[in-house]
Amino acid sequence: MDVTACLKTLLLAVRQYKSNKGTLNSSQLQKQIEELSTFKCSRVLCSGQVLPSECLSGLLEVAGDPNTSHILTGTILSLLAQLASDDESREALHSRYSVVGVLAAVIHGNRGSAEEPVVLQCLQVLQRLTYNVRILPYVSHIDELLNFLTLNIQLKNDDISKACLGLMANLCRHNQSVQAQVKCQSNVKAFYRALINFLSHSCLTVVIFALSILSSLTLSEEVGQKLFNAKNIHQTFQLIFNITVNGDGTLTRNYAVDLLVDLLENPKIADYLTKYKHLPVCLSEVVGLLYGKDPDTAAKVLELLMSLCSVPALRGLICETVLRPPAPRLQPGARCRAPEPCLALLRWATGPLQGPEVCSLLALSLLAELFEEAIDSPLSVSACSFAELLLPELWVLLQPPDPSGGESLLKRHCVRAGRALDLLLLLCGDDVLKTLVSQHVCADLCTAQVELLLSHSQDRFSLTCSSSTSQLSQMCSETVLKTLELMSRLKDHVDDMEAVFYRILQDQRMITPLSLALTSTHRECVLVALRVLFKAAPLPDFPTVILGESIAAENAYQQQEAKLVAQGGGMLETRVPAGKSFVLSSPNSPTHHNIDSLIEKLRNGMEFQEQIKDVHMSEIIDVYEQKLSALASKEGHLQDLLEAKTLALSQADRLIAQYRSQRAQAEAEARKLASLLKDTEQRKEELQAEQGDLLVEMERLKTDSQELLRHNSRLQAVSDEHQGLKGNYNQLLCRYNKNEGMLKELQAAQITLTQQAEGLKRSIETHRLQRERLCAEVEQKEQRVTALEATVQEKHAIIAGLQLEVERQVEQATEMEESVSILRRELSKTEQARKEAIIKVGSVYPLCSKKQPHIQNLWHHLFSVSVFIPHVWDFLSKKLNRLHMAMLSWISWIYLFVMPTSTHPTRNMTDVPAYACEPSSRGMADRCLGVVWSVEGWVVRWGG
Repeated sequence: MDVTACLKTLLLAVRQYKSNKGTLNSSQLQKQIEELSTFKCSRVLCSGQVLPSECLSGLLEVAGDPNTSHILTGTILSLLAQLASDDESREALHSRYSVVGVLAAVIHGNRGSAEEPVVLQCLQVLQRLTYNVRILPYVSHIDELLNFLTLNIQLKNDDISKACLGLMANLCRHNQSVQAQVKCQSNVKAFYRALINFLSHSCLTVVIFALSILSSLTLSEEVGQKLFNAKNIHQTFQLIFNITVNGDGTLTRNYAVDLLVDLLENPKIADYLTKYKHLPVCLSEVVGLLYGKDPDTAAKVLELLMSLCSVPALRGLICETVLRPPAPRLQPGARCRAPEPCLALLRWATGPLQGPEVCSLLALSLLAELFEEAIDSPLSVSACSFAELLLPELWVLLQPPDPSGGESLLKRHCVRAGRALDLLLLLCGDDVLKTLVSQHVCADLCTAQVELLLSHSQDRFSLTCSSSTSQLSQMCSETVLKTLELMSRLKDHVDDMEAVFYRILQDQRMITPLSLALTSTHRECVLVALRVLFKAAPLPDFPTVILGESIAAENAYQQQEAKLVAQGGGMLETRVPAGKSFVLSSPNSPTHHNIDSLIEKLRNGMEFQEQIKDVHMSEIIDVYEQKLSALASKEGHLQDLLEAKTLALSQADRLIAQYRSQRAQAEAEARKLASLLKDTEQRKEELQAEQGDLLVEMERLKTDSQELLRHNSRLQAVSDEHQGLKGNYNQLLCRYNKNEGMLKELQAAQITLTQQAEGLKRSIETHRLQRERLCAEVEQKEQRVTALEATVQEKHAIIAGLQLEVERQVEQATEMEESVSILRRELSKTEQARKEAIIKVGSVYPLCSKKQPHIQNLWHHLFSVSVFIPHVWDFLSKKLNRLHMAMLSWISWIYLFVMPTSTHPTRNMTDVPAYACEPSSRGMADRCLGVVWSVEGWVVRWGG
């Protein structure tokens, strides 16, 4: 379902609920409202169209009905809260609907149960709706609403008190009538005491609300002077700056900035701020908020900086904070701001046209203030370097907007372009900056800007000029004149600028901007128009007469409008309701004279004390002060009514003036038509004389024309046939081109497919060869598997035989243990027979030869046993090593005696027997040594 269908369904549900306020209709209406809330259609509801207007009017009527259930009222309030979140929707709600009066009636109807959720919700919606909006005093139930707020602020209910404080701060700000009504209440002193007690509250938002109300009500009174004196104001400054920099919510920050802006309007507090010692650090922190914040926060920061710039003593400090590069922080824990605040300011100033308009306008205005202060100051160098970055972006702002954006986008462009032109005109006041501006400007852009604006500038007396168009025309006119003033300053520094400038001045469309500006009530507009007129008046083609007539018509219109405004006072008195009607006393009236006399008696304190002796003077003064405040409130009330009626009368006067202007234009056109008729009559007589001559010629031409018509018909048939053939030819040509392109694509595809087919053939052949090779390998593998299976069977048989051999070797190992023990005994005996070895040398060789086969057989048995019985081998290895060492020592001793003397010169030959030196003895020793080395080699090999 779209928005329109949803609105129609909602309107039907509202009408059904009004006719029958049953539970079913109430639930159906609530369901439709919740469904509409999901569309996010704030702009549609507040667009002023008939269907949305009827829906909103019906919903407000339902919400204001005391018999409506709280659930349905809460649903309507949720929709209103959604609408109040948008600035344009909030403005439309105030201008077209009495939404504040309806919500005040809801609160008044539930005043006995302030803890109800609907009351709190209503207060929160009212707080959103009334922020930065001046409420007129004739709004219904406004007195009851103020009484409810003052009463509940004095109660100790945090939720209700906080909402009431925020709403009261909105109502009292810049609203003299509401302030007078609050001051006239009987419990105003208790109200002041409650507000002062809120200053020590733990919630900073409540503290800011209370300070805002006190500043609005008591800043010019004795209570306010005591509250905001030199001793306390520094704490207030610190609180405001802390909330602005470190505040975790946009709401509290907005109210803190508004409070400081309001306080700076007081010259004494502005002087206190210049003496605040922490101001440079606070300004540095505030400027740092321009980085990475949302548009609402940035707008509030820019608004605060603009307000600070209104104090002359602070302009230099702000300029230095923004334009001068920051010094490095010495403390490691100190909070450091952004490196160049001017870049953040430039980003907000040159945002997109559809973006937040307030940020862009405030940033441009702040830049103008900063450059005005920086020119001819020590910061001029920093200003020039920043201007080099700023100027290209400013010319982007002057680019014409998208024509499809409509009047709203063009109005935004006019306002922002006007601020940008003000800044450029300010920069042209300095010679160095003027040179920089001339380097970035071009005549074509100025021409396009002026042409766009002149095309939307219309005379307010034209037939097609509505109120919206008149406002747009006024804005375009002001921007055109600013552009022309900039061109006049740069015409000597930019190529082709002078010729374009004078050509535009002679355009008759310049009459409307000049006449509107010369009759304006703004001094700057008049001065700009006079400067442009001073340049344009000497030109030969400048329409001076038309400009004078336009100015006279504009003055007559304004004079007539002023007369209607003057006559609106008497008309207003007859339209005030009887219950609210009252007449202001003039200074010469008896009532005013009596009041003056009473005040004089109170001051003298003589006659009044004689008449009333039992009444305190202070109480009497309070009574009359309240009466005077009530009269002032009523006067403000009537003044607001007068302003509203004046606007209506001025609109009617505007329509009358428009009608008169149109009538004058119609009379001028009638006179012009009369002169044209006279000339036509003369021309008619001349043409009648020529008519007779032309009749004969006409007859001849008639016959020729008939012939030509027949020929033309034939040619037309031929032309139709030619067109048909031409269309067929074009179709065939298109088909031919299309088929030719398809043929080329198919040929390319055929070549590609052919190459792919050849590649596939090669791949198939390769795969076939691989398959044959794999098949052969598979057959070989199968044969090998068969052979391996046979081998495995043989191995199983061998293993069975080896197991039998192991059993046999175990038995042999037992026998070898006995042999080893025998060898051990024999080796021990050889040690004892050492002395007899010389004698028995002859018998050693046969003995060694006899033992050699036995030792080899022993080693074979030991090796077989060592494979299966490791611990047996360890035992045999130890025994054999001992045998080996003994045999080595024995043989070496024998060898010592059988070696020749030349080999051992130290040996005494007398100690050796004679038979030991014989050759036969030496040979036998060598053979014994060989046997020992063989045994040693076996031991090492098998032991390893």
